[in-house]
Amino acid sequence: MVKKNKLGTLYTLPITLWLIIFFMIPMVIVLAYAFLKKGTYGGVELELSTASFYIFTDKVFLTILFKTTYISVLVTVFTVLLSIPTSYYIARSKYKKELLFLVIVPFWTNFLIRIYAWIALLGNNGFINSILMKIGIINEPLQFLYNTGAVIVISVYTSLPFAILPLYAVIEKFDFSLMEAARDLGATNGQAFFKIFIPNIKPGIITAVLFTFIPTLGSYAVPKLVGGTQATMLGNIIAQHLTVTRNWPLASTISGALILVTSIAIFIFMKLSNRKMKLDEGVDENE
Repeated sequence: MVKKNKLGTLYTLPITLWLIIFFMIPMVIVLAYAFLKKGTYGGVELELSTASFYIFTDKVFLTILFKTTYISVLVTVFTVLLSIPTSYYIARSKYKKELLFLVIVPFWTNFLIRIYAWIALLGNNGFINSILMKIGIINEPLQFLYNTGAVIVISVYTSLPFAILPLYAVIEKFDFSLMEAARDLGATNGQAFFKIFIPNIKPGIITAVLFTFIPTLGSYAVPKLVGGTQATMLGNIIAQHLTVTRNWPLASTISGALILVTSIAIFIFMKLSNRKMKLDEGVDENE
């Protein structure tokens, strides 16, 4: 037993070192910078200071914090709602390899190029506005870009592959005869879907939520390129203080707020998921 434990520790040592060196240490450095004094020409001075924490009383910052969380939640909800039926269809299709190939194809294209492709579609002189004006539906271009809606739509698009793949991996292993058995026992299609299918793919849903919510919360490129002033998010504020104002302690403080919001959101989501799972198990035991 002792040898097996030592062997297990040896196996996990590389990933543990990787997480400590490239995850824990950088995070500690970022959080430590929040308590240091701003350098005259950028960077920090090794002098304790809490001057950057004034940001939490700034109404503009709190508004951006709320908007960032709001956009991230909406993107996550829309992405998961689109990913579940898509993954279901792929798992049940005889062309699953080809469909999975289409899901993976966007990874072969640079992220920024995909955003600029959306700009070419939705811009004032873009493809959609040009078509609508040619057929006479509109007389002047519609403002599809540089608003919150554009950020949500394009963020959902960029997040879909990260949600579809883990959901597909779980759905493919699901025993669909369970749904047939539920229907034979009198359940409707909706009841079989929500009471049998959804609870059994919960690990995939949780993974999809985490893979969507966390990157969206720290998004920079999408709101920068298509959000305009209406959809500024925390990632843009952090970048501004790092590169323009050169206020690294303030950028670190905002990053700490982002980490805190992410941790709280994940904690609440996991707690609710575990509570729902326990309630479902309790109902099954009573039945």
